[in-house]
Amino acid sequence: MRTTDPDDSAGFVAAVRSGDEAAFGALTEPYRRQLHVHCYRMLGSFDEAEDLVQETLLRAWRGRAGFEGRSMVRTWLYRIATNACLDHLESAQRRLQSLESPQAAGSNAVDWLQPYPDRLLDQVASSDSEPDAVVIAKETIELAYLAAIQYLPPRQRAVLILRDALGWSAKEAANLLDESVASVNSALHRARSLMRKRLPKHLREEVRLTMPPYPTWFQGRDEIAKVFALATNPNLPTYQGQFRTVATAANMQPAVAAYVRRPGDSEYRALGLDVLRLEGDLVIEITRFVNADLFATFGLPPTI
Repeated sequence: MRTTDPDDSAGFVAAVRSGDEAAFGALTEPYRRQLHVHCYRMLGSFDEAEDLVQETLLRAWRGRAGFEGRSMVRTWLYRIATNACLDHLESAQRRLQSLESPQAAGSNAVDWLQPYPDRLLDQVASSDSEPDAVVIAKETIELAYLAAIQYLPPRQRAVLILRDALGWSAKEAANLLDESVASVNSALHRARSLMRKRLPKHLREEVRLTMPPYPTWFQGRDEIAKVFALATNPNLPTYQGQFRTVATAANMQPAVAAYVRRPGDSEYRALGLDVLRLEGDLVIEITRFVNADLFATFGLPPTI
């Protein structure tokens, strides 16, 4: 039975600082999904975001004696999560082309990019602990946005997320990052400028298919139709089998889960996930994840 009440601020903070695990859980658990979305934006990987949430909570537990209750719990946890992500990015030493390079303009090249199930994003949207409409603003969770921000230097990325995705003020972001307001504003200006080059206002006319983590990409309706034909035409040596699809959603975009029944098999087995970007009624971009392990994350069965 819990002996501390979150509404009793002084007593609750004292209980957390003294090592009351129940009080610590009650303090941090309402923010777990928000922290996961935040780490996901920073990293572009659903799996790595989960690891970083665990690291965030571990750091928070170890540093609980320093939490005095003067700042919001959310601010305290976001500070820890952001720094944990920055440390991870520094140790990972990921290397991408500059946003200004021709290679970056042609393909995503973010081979660790993973989709995020809408059913989990809905948990953030339905939370009443914070005004989370800003937290999951559609344009800041789409795959195109997430792929683009991976090209930004980590601290610029953090500033952009704090300011544009979360709606924090320059002063709040500066306090979290232990930087000056002028430094934060300068980083935000550079990040926005680079993002404008990566995410033009006018969408491309031709549909594009990318397949993270592979560098392969296809441009144009006819070329992509040929790709589909290679897998579905039984008269071709590249034939994979009969396909069935299940509608789902990822990153606040429609998605299709593909199952395949290969020759000689009696079941349709999980194959991959296509996340669709639409303009009106037309598909303008397909991001294909050929990874059956993703199906469990989306609450989908391995076979149908």
